[in-house]
Amino acid sequence: MSPRKTATLAALILAASACQQPVVAAEGVVAAPMASVAADEGTGLKTAIFAGGCFWTVEAVFSHVKGVQSAVSGYHGGTSRQAQYNLVSSGITDHVEAVKVVYDPKVIRYDQLLRVFFSVIADPTLRDRQGPDRGPHYNAELVPLSAEQRRVANAYLAQMKRSGKWDAPIVTPIAAARTFYPAEATHQDFALRNPRHPYVLRWDVPKLAALERLYPGVYRAEFKPG
Repeated sequence: MSPRKTATLAALILAASACQQPVVAAEGVVAAPMASVAADEGTGLKTAIFAGGCFWTVEAVFSHVKGVQSAVSGYHGGTSRQAQYNLVSSGITDHVEAVKVVYDPKVIRYDQLLRVFFSVIADPTLRDRQGPDRGPHYNAELVPLSAEQRRVANAYLAQMKRSGKWDAPIVTPIAAARTFYPAEATHQDFALRNPRHPYVLRWDVPKLAALERLYPGVYRAEFKPG
């Protein structure tokens, strides 16, 4: 098979896979409340894991947040043998698509990342789906990696439930930290490398516009590669 035909076939396979379900309508953007409990994580870079649907979108938004040093797409919750895109996207593994975010808490605190996450990236009232994507591997989950992050996450979820911002119950869980497995190179910095991809244009670009509109102080115009 010629290189061109091979590339075309690969593109068709990718287009039929997990982050490529039929598009119907964009999820709404909600201005989540400012956290009443601010994170106190000291100095030095910190790491947290967020699962919020297709990891292309989660990675794209966090890569445009000031203070985020890297956002890496991957798999969380299952085993190393399960950490393959074709398996995870089938929905038969214990993994969710997730993004490992490394950030500077002196620039962007964990509670501020939570606000961005629930305002722009993930609808906290949905279980096993986000946007056009369906399946348990798209469940939104918070994965704190420290006692302070867990304290802040618990407080923020409780605050969200009291806020009345969402019409349906908040169902996003706090998951226990397990091994994070980086996804294949094809999925890293996806929006940066594929700015004209239909999924990016339909789902990621509107979320980036919402990030800039809602939180101009934390929005970074350039994409920070992971």
